[in-house]
Amino acid sequence: MHAIRMIGAAVKLALRAVARAKLRASLTVLGILIGVAAVVLVTALGTGARERIAQQIEEMGSNTLYIFPQPTQTSGAKSKGVGRLTEADGRAILREATSVVALAPFSSTQAQVVFGDRNTATTIMGSNLSYFAVRKFTVARGSPWTEADERSKAKVVILGVRVVEHLFGNQDPIGAVVRIGRHPYRVIGVLAPKGPSPFGEDQDDRIILPGSTFRARVRPAGVDRVDMLIASASSAETVGRAQQQIEQILRQRHGIVDPEPADFTVRTQAEFRRTQEGIYAILSTLLLSVAAVSLFVGGIGVMNIMLVSVTERTREIGIRMAIGAREGDILLQFLVEAIVLSLLGGLAGTLLALGAIHGFRKVLDWPMRLPSQALLLALVTSLGIGVVFGFLPARRAARLDPIEALRQD
Repeated sequence: MHAIRMIGAAVKLALRAVARAKLRASLTVLGILIGVAAVVLVTALGTGARERIAQQIEEMGSNTLYIFPQPTQTSGAKSKGVGRLTEADGRAILREATSVVALAPFSSTQAQVVFGDRNTATTIMGSNLSYFAVRKFTVARGSPWTEADERSKAKVVILGVRVVEHLFGNQDPIGAVVRIGRHPYRVIGVLAPKGPSPFGEDQDDRIILPGSTFRARVRPAGVDRVDMLIASASSAETVGRAQQQIEQILRQRHGIVDPEPADFTVRTQAEFRRTQEGIYAILSTLLLSVAAVSLFVGGIGVMNIMLVSVTERTREIGIRMAIGAREGDILLQFLVEAIVLSLLGGLAGTLLALGAIHGFRKVLDWPMRLPSQALLLALVTSLGIGVVFGFLPARRAARLDPIEALRQD
């Protein structure tokens, strides 16, 4: 109980000292304010980014696998050439891989699309009907093409909402005819808005058409060659098994035996997620390092101001010692004063960060969330700065000789 009363009295004295020199106290806590605000903001941004990535990957399908062709080497740095993927490879995977439930061949290119006197550059994609299920795209207006359209290489397209905005504005595009290169195509559907992908790609700025039509008219390619195969595992738990099955099937079809390098690579959403989180972790570390420097500078400011305060109040310290104050009482008084300054900076920085988070949440439309641990960390950090950087001035004050201190003016 006595200790609590002593701390309470020390806090009152500290608040009075801060009130006597408001401008100096404000400048002192500025560095801590900036540092704490930076720490809280970086934590909230990191949490929001991770949640956003998880949300986007879930929208793309957590059980999705991507098969890419890749160059292989025969010896040294000599390249054997880029691997080849075909629709036949996809059919074999779908037929033989027990853990794969759907597969979509995929090819894309950039092209100019024209409607009337308007035109826009966008991504043209060719695939089959499974693409919509595998990539979780839905047709909001109109309807997808049919299997008969795929067999007949029909000139039909489905537009993303961004393309609709550029070419049609508020007009209904269903049934309209757009031109890609020399060929006209009838619009049969509009995709539901999807937003950006985890890689920054605008998933609404695209046109999708049957893969057979793409290879015949948009970008002629040999037989059924494709840029990529997109597979969907039966569940998130079977992704690893599906990856092994795909690799075994393609190695057998391409005549590649171990330990020869494959002419393809299989990537999962989990790998993409780890890559993205690794990037965010590096950026967060860099930003937190800057915040740590700011906190250190703020701590040095607290120590300097407290040393000045000790010098200015030497006679007051001498009087207190003369009337019975012990060394521990003086140490506690100045240590608490340093802690109060640091906590004021920490609280102000936290409030500033909370306001900034609210603004960022509206502007960026991110699920930014501040964990309670971050608030606790901000307050503990402020407390730690006060203790560490306030101890030296407090000890100096406590060790003053009472007689010498009373001689000071």
